[in-house]
Amino acid sequence: MNKIKTSPLLPQEFVVEQISENEANILAFPFEPGFAVSLAHPLRRFLLSSSVGFAPVAIKIEGAHHEFDSVRGMLEDISDFIINLKSIRFKLNNDLKEIETNYSFVGPCEIKGSDLSNEDVDVVSPDSFLATLNEDATLSFSVKINQGIGYVPSEDIRADLDDGYIALDAYFTPVRRATYAIENVLVEDNPNFEKVVINIVTDGQITPHDAFKNALEVMYAQLAVFNSEINIQVPTTVERKEETPELKQLMNRIDELGLSARSFNCLDRSSIKYIGEIVLMSQSDLKNVKNLGKKSFEEIVEKIEEYGFAVGADLGSDLFASLKKKIEAE
Repeated sequence: MNKIKTSPLLPQEFVVEQISENEANILAFPFEPGFAVSLAHPLRRFLLSSSVGFAPVAIKIEGAHHEFDSVRGMLEDISDFIINLKSIRFKLNNDLKEIETNYSFVGPCEIKGSDLSNEDVDVVSPDSFLATLNEDATLSFSVKINQGIGYVPSEDIRADLDDGYIALDAYFTPVRRATYAIENVLVEDNPNFEKVVINIVTDGQITPHDAFKNALEVMYAQLAVFNSEINIQVPTTVERKEETPELKQLMNRIDELGLSARSFNCLDRSSIKYIGEIVLMSQSDLKNVKNLGKKSFEEIVEKIEEYGFAVGADLGSDLFASLKKKIEAE
């Protein structure tokens, strides 16, 4: 008979796998069957719809009056120029929420995203192409850049603009891709528990970790309307953290050490499963492991040192606490 429960299992593991500067996997587990997708799907929606980013919302080009106009000496029409501008991803510095910035270029030259960076504006897509000017061309323009979420069509922006400005469709979302996968994990003897893996790719305006954090904050804020009435006490037993490479190493099983059968069996019979358990022990504690002889003790100490650690080593308070908690949870 299956164990009767009065509440679902709370996931205990949260890991951030950094793939590149703009891509990461967020892993959490174990979830009860069916719970992982119930959380992953709305989180994906929040990642794509509520992440805060920057976008050009309007442009004024000297000598041009509308998007179907042209500028003497510029190869591209204004419509093509606007399409290229909207593909450039901006980021404002100094906590600015909006800015109007002016540019002027004299040909011959090819203008790229990197040419639009200044003290207040960073371009996170520096190789993006904007325009080509010939030898007798001069291009002067002003761009309004705003902070926002989601997508705002030019019709909603046009009414607030001064004369001479062309409104742009504004795509603020800095998350390029957000997908999730559900995998099965074994809990005790049940293989039907679930792990959620959320893959996040951003355009460089924010990191995937920050995008995920922002999505969680928005999700909690939306749910808070119910809590104000019902006053739910949210459990705080799950510690969310990034699993460091050192912690991952220490949580490898003792099989990784390549010990002799005698040394391995002594540790195994004493229920020592992980390399970190040995590192947490003092040399005196290790010597007192039942049936562990001097040669086996020396072999284990040597193997641990080859692995990059030491028996009884000072791991620092953070790593020590994380390792101890993780071992106790296994």
